[in-house]
Order: sequence, then C-alpha cells, then structure tokens
Amino acid sequence: MNIVAEQSTIPELIRNIVANIHPEDHTFLIHKVKDTWVEISYKQALEKIDAISAWFLEIGIKKGDRLALIIENGPDYIYYDQALQQIGAVNTSIYPTLSETEIEYILNDSEARTILIGNPFLFRKVLKIANNCPALIRLIPACDEFEKYSDKLSLNAGVVSFENVIKEGLALVDSYRPAINAAREAILPSDLSCLIYTSGTTGTPKGVMLTHHNLTENCKVSLYQIPIIEKTDMFLSFLPLSHVFERTATYYICMNKGCTIAFAQSLDLLARNMAEVKPTVMCCVPRLLERIHDRAMKNGLAAGGMKTKIFTWALKIGRQYRLVHEAGKKPGIILSAEQKLANKLVFSKIKEKTGGRLKVLLSGGGALPKNVGEFFGDIDIKLLEGFGLTETSPVMSVTENDRIIYGTVGRIIPGIEVGIQNVDTKKILTVQTHDNFNPNFESEEGEIIVRGHCVMKGYWKKPEETAAVIDPEGWLHTGDIGRFYRGNLQITDRLKNMLVNAYGKNIYPTPVENTYLKSPKIEQVFLIGDKRDFITAILVPGRELLQETFKLSDDFFENPETFIDNKEIIDWINQDVKKLSNELAKFERIKNFKIKRVPFSMEAGEITPTLKAKRKVIEKKYADAIDELYTWEDDAE
Repeated sequence: MNIVAEQSTIPELIRNIVANIHPEDHTFLIHKVKDTWVEISYKQALEKIDAISAWFLEIGIKKGDRLALIIENGPDYIYYDQALQQIGAVNTSIYPTLSETEIEYILNDSEARTILIGNPFLFRKVLKIANNCPALIRLIPACDEFEKYSDKLSLNAGVVSFENVIKEGLALVDSYRPAINAAREAILPSDLSCLIYTSGTTGTPKGVMLTHHNLTENCKVSLYQIPIIEKTDMFLSFLPLSHVFERTATYYICMNKGCTIAFAQSLDLLARNMAEVKPTVMCCVPRLLERIHDRAMKNGLAAGGMKTKIFTWALKIGRQYRLVHEAGKKPGIILSAEQKLANKLVFSKIKEKTGGRLKVLLSGGGALPKNVGEFFGDIDIKLLEGFGLTETSPVMSVTENDRIIYGTVGRIIPGIEVGIQNVDTKKILTVQTHDNFNPNFESEEGEIIVRGHCVMKGYWKKPEETAAVIDPEGWLHTGDIGRFYRGNLQITDRLKNMLVNAYGKNIYPTPVENTYLKSPKIEQVFLIGDKRDFITAILVPGRELLQETFKLSDDFFENPETFIDNKEIIDWINQDVKKLSNELAKFERIKNFKIKRVPFSMEAGEITPTLKAKRKVIEKKYADAIDELYTWEDDAE
C-alpha cells in the first residue's frame, strides 16, 4: 500500500517531508548553473521560503492577496510559491508565452499585488504594461542587469530583484517567524490556493479557482492509484509549472512523497538533460511522446540491412511479451529469453537516451494515440495516461500501473463520480466511481461529467460562466466526449471540436487526426469539414524527414508563402494520406489538403500552451486557403 501524506494544505506538505520522510539536509531540488548540476536541500529551500514570506508580510501582503509569477521552471518558482502559500496568498501563474495584452488582462483580472519575472525578455514584456495594472505594487525580476531596462522608466510599481527580496527577508525572518507560523496554521483546506487561467481557446481566459483541498486530495488519491511512485524517485520537470498538470503531477506529487525534482534547462536541451540527470519519472504531453516514437522508428528502420531486421524482430517480440502480460499470463521460457535479447540489442539503447533509469512516464494534457502507447509498452517502458482539466485539479482518471489498457486514460480516481451524458437528450447514461469499477464494463458515448473533491471552486469573478459549467446537481460538464471501455475512461474528442458534415454525420477530429499522424511524414493535422460535403485538412510535414528526402535548404522553410505547392512533395504526402484513409469510414477521410510550410505555433496564436489547436483562430486566419480546398471536385468515388 502506498503511504501518502494526509496533509490538506500545500504548505503542510514540505513540513511533513522534513518531519517524517527525509532529514532536512536531503536533496530536494536540482538545477543546472552554467555547466554544473547543483543540489538544493530542504533546509536551504526552507530558509529562502521563510525569508520571502517575511518580506511579503513586511510589504503588507495579506491572506487572499493574489501574487503572480511569469517565470521558467526552476527553484525560484518553488521558493516563491511556497512562500506565498504559507501566508495564505494565492498563486497566479502566467504562461511565459502569452502576449503583453494577455498578461495585462490576467494581472488586472486577478488584481495581482506582485509579480515574479524570469528572464530579461519577460521583464521587458511586463514593463510595457505594468502601469496599466493599478493593483501591482512590486515587480520582482529574477534576472541579472534588469536595471538597464527599468531605470529610465517612470513606473507606478516598485522594482526589487528577487535576490534582494531574499536578502532583505533573511534579515526580517526572525521577527516575522511567529506571524509566518500563525498564518500557515490559519490556512483552511477550503481556502484558495491558486488561480490558473484557462488558455482561452474559445474566448476570454477565465481564472480557475483551486483550493488547497482540491490539490492535496488530488495528489493523495492519484498516488493511491499509482503506488509505484516512491520517495527515492527523481522527476525531471520540463512542462510549464504555470500549467496544472506539471504543477500537480510533478511538483505537488513530489511534495507528497519526498521525491527529488530536477529542472530541465529547456525543451531543446531535454534529451541531454535526461542523459545527465537520469530521471526515474517524467510527466509528458502526447506530442513529445509521439516525437520520441517517430524518431526511434525512423532510426530503427533507416539503419538498413541486419540492423533493421533486428529492430523489427525486437518490436515483434516486445509486442508478444506485452500481450501475454496484459492477458494475465506468464511468458514461456523461449519468449522470456527472446525478450531479454531484444532488450539487450534494441530496447536498452532507446532507454539509454532517457538516462537508463526511467521506470514510468506519466502522460497528460491530451489523448495519446494508441499505437504510441503500445510502442512504449513494447520496449518495456511503463507509460501511464491520465485525464482531467484545469477545472478538475486536474486528475479525474489515471492508468493503474498493473493494468494498462492502451487507448484509454485509466480508472476513475477514488472519491469522485464520473458520468457519461447523452449530448442530445441530456440523459445520464452511466455513473462510474473507483469503487464500482468493473474491468468488463463498456458504455455508450457522450459528454463526460464529473463531481466530487476535484471540482474547482468556480471561475474567478465569473458566476455566470461558473453556473454554465457546474449544474445545480454539482456536475461539472467537461466538454469532452468519451465512454467507458473495459472499465477505463476513453476520450473521443472535445464537444466543441465536433464537426457535423453537410449530411448530418458527426465527426470527431482527434481520432481521425491521430490516424493520419501515424505517418512519419506528417507532424500536425488540422481537420476541416463542419457543414461541408467532405473532409479536408491542413497538414504540416515533419521538417527533418522532408528536408532529408528532398534535400531542402533552411531557406525553403523561411519562404513567406504559407503553403507548399511543390507537386512532388504533395504526392509524397498523399501516398500516406491515401494509405491511412483506408482505416477510416468514408465520411471521415481527407479528400483534399494543403501543406503548411511551418508548424502551427503558440507565437502565432494558433495553439494553446498545452498544444491544442485554436480552431476558430486557425479557420479565420486561413479562411481563403480553406475555401480553395472546396473548389476541388472529388471524382475518385
């Protein structure tokens, strides 16, 4: 049985670790300073945390005040968050990729009092809008040479470096320690812990109010369901802590169990950091796992000759071995020996690129294509999927480590109810809990609804929007379509993503897009077809393979023309489109497409920080190109 902390507020978690799990000199955080990985103990972290809390109290911060952060993952995020949490203030994290207008909106909507700012680029962003945010009293840059950007400006808010915040706080901490302790003890589980603003794919961002109980209970029951997480584990953190998935599934999970957190330098350096740090656990989003899968497949199949034969043989053996285990049987002597050989010749080399110690990957933030999940199972890396929303703290379901059903997002966590509601009649078709789990149960498809301890307190200052998603019976309507399959929850798509063609056929884009993403030639798919006679798409090719196949220079991708009109490239992509279309119903198949030269991006406002397409934005931005797709007549059928 997994022993899980019973604490019900965020600041209690770290105190529980040093009281009951690790000595205070045990390593808590690891980050890279220049070329060296530096370890930070719980004692060192707590000294800075208490100093920052003292400084907050000195400048008049009170329980309930919102304090903002716009900073990359690292120890500074942890210090600031823990310091504000333990005096009852509210964490308001802002994605570093957001525009100045979006940052200004969040600061004003939350009425944030202070903001911790990461690099000089982010500091310059905030400086441009700081005087438009009347509640702000302090800007706290956590970077060097910030003065050259702010000294000549007339700012309403004061500017003090994070280094000086800690230095001044250390001089204050003894006198404020009784007040800090009293503030921490006064925090109730029902008190607000954080505001996390939704990505705004469908309108103005909304501040999701999550309580201390929402977050600590979510961690507790998730750990109950996946007891393989241990105090000796090391997590490598690279997804943004401004998002609820990384904050809960890495940061707060580690705060429950006493795991060590290492911070990756960047996404670009992730592979190198994995090899250096050798993590045992990582949280990932599906797109990253797809890239790992695609690269491994490409390298294995491109080797040629005997190497490719060994690679394909190893995957075949890995699949057989996995299927025997999933059937609850014991592999025979021959298959076990073959699997050991496959691991030695092939799988171990793939695992080495992750550091060689990885025992589990936790996937969230979107549905993972089934074939990608199966690939990791075949090479003997445990991949557990979870599902939830910012509004659900976030976990609603997570795969049990000893019962993996690929293509699903796991069993419902303890203490909540999850229902499937008919989209048209609004009849609740089934309600499932952790306790009534049946491994043979299957349900009809409908909207996923949930109620219980994971559901948010509501949207900040938006009672009407809150009432629109949480009904009088307490059910939160997720907007996701799904069903139960073999007792596990299975996600089909987003309700708002659903396309209804001109003949009334409902088409959910995600499973269709995932079918075409099986092609190594295709990196992104955006499906079109609402109220249209047939399905079309904007496709983004995998740059590396495209460049290699057609010997293209980097200038090709800098061409101002949005779409590629090279017939050879179009035919090359179309080979896979036609082949994969056979896996779909006729009304789901792509009948025409355009090839976008560069990927959809956050910088262009086309995808959210969790890599979900902003459908309305893309359809409006490329309206003319989309209309052109429907001037084409399909005479193939």
